[in-house]
Amino acid sequence: MNRLFVGFKPAQMSSNAFLASLKKKYKIKKAGYSGTLDPFAKGVLIIAFDQYTKLFRFLKKTPKVYKATLWLGVKSLSLDDRNITEIKTLPAFKLERLEELKNELLGELEFFPPQFSAKRIEGKRAYEFAKRGEIAPLKPCKMQIYSSEILHYTHPFLNLRLSVSEGAYIRSYCEIFAKKLGINATLSSLERLSEGKFVYNQEKSLNVLEYLNVKENFLDDVSKLENGTKIALEELAFQEDGEYFIQTKNNFALISVKDKLVKYILNKVEKC
Repeated sequence: MNRLFVGFKPAQMSSNAFLASLKKKYKIKKAGYSGTLDPFAKGVLIIAFDQYTKLFRFLKKTPKVYKATLWLGVKSLSLDDRNITEIKTLPAFKLERLEELKNELLGELEFFPPQFSAKRIEGKRAYEFAKRGEIAPLKPCKMQIYSSEILHYTHPFLNLRLSVSEGAYIRSYCEIFAKKLGINATLSSLERLSEGKFVYNQEKSLNVLEYLNVKENFLDDVSKLENGTKIALEELAFQEDGEYFIQTKNNFALISVKDKLVKYILNKVEKC
């Protein structure tokens, strides 16, 4: 059962556990997801069944939009509502200062991933080091903040809506924001609202072709797709190196062109 849809992972549940619940619900053996959400966070998770699990890297998943609540004055080793080591009562900030600061943090930001993250270090996850009280040797990364909006501020809680690039860590954004204010802060809640055009809609099946991030190509004899016959480069409308999709009335195929050779990535897949 080839299928692509958006699930809504609840908070305090791992992405793997959520996927397992969907496999049981739909009685499916092969399934996968894209864009791991920490157990702490809730929200949009892109789900695929059967052959569609091969499609994740070809999907339009940017920007990612989050709603985050920053808890000002709180220090947490994991930058969420756990592992809290200090809570300070601070005077409220002027909204104008917070608006000014979130505007300063637009564009490219350099950051260190959180110690409590799934970032791989020497074959292990960073959180494995953190749970043992060790410091993982994390390298600096970069993320793009496309937009930031203050939704609500009731001290000490600041609600933000953030549009960011893939690979962004909202916990690290929270840490940078707090340092600019000269305080500690942590996240008290985090929700992913969307990934590109992917939004939650009651697990409704999606038309894959509307979400592919590859160019459409054209083939005179599309019957070749039905039986996986080899395609010659000169048969294609676009012959430059790259990845493409070709569609027929009922099916589509993903192909790659490299060094004048055409190869199937995925073929004979029924559209939703």
